[in-house]
Amino acid sequence: MRDPSTARTDRARSGPDAHRGRWLRPGRWAAVRAVARAVLITVGLLAAYYLLPLDERATAGATALLVCGLVAVLLVFLWEVRTIARSPHPRLKAVEALAATLVLFLVLFAGAYYLLDRSAPSSFSEPLTRTDALYFTLTTFSTVGFGDITARSQAGRVLTMAQMAGGLLLVGLAARVLASAVQAGLRRQRGEQAAQPRSGTGTGTPEQEAGP
Repeated sequence: MRDPSTARTDRARSGPDAHRGRWLRPGRWAAVRAVARAVLITVGLLAAYYLLPLDERATAGATALLVCGLVAVLLVFLWEVRTIARSPHPRLKAVEALAATLVLFLVLFAGAYYLLDRSAPSSFSEPLTRTDALYFTLTTFSTVGFGDITARSQAGRVLTMAQMAGGLLLVGLAARVLASAVQAGLRRQRGEQAAQPRSGTGTGTPEQEAGP
């Protein structure tokens, strides 16, 4: 005859609680949190881009924004690399770090294009709104180049070349650095798991070892 407690346990494992337990696994919650943070970072940076007062008609403003922004991108990237190596989920942290760095990079150059167009209206083939500047940044980064918006002034072309070079570094070098950080985090995890004492490796209980 089957034990009633065993039957209840089997029903609990195969019922709704089992499905709920699958969704409550730490790995899945970590993935949900990583995606949510990446989305929030993207929304926050885009909101800041559209809400910050970038209507100053001064070339110095575009230069200062570009320099400070590039330093911020570098600092954020270095901090994220260090965090990936120490994170319990290095792969998810790398995805989050890449999203934050990429969006910050694109928003930075979009703001610089917008300020440059405000200070020198003939820098591009048409006047740029914030959306136009972001659109031009994305087409330049993705190497699509529709040709509807082009840089005409020397400053605009230099800024566009700087974005092209930065995009190549971001896609090539930064991706390799993030991959190395992920491998370092995985090696650290394997080392910690190997250092932990394994349970159940004893030869037996004291009574069993003593014998009859």
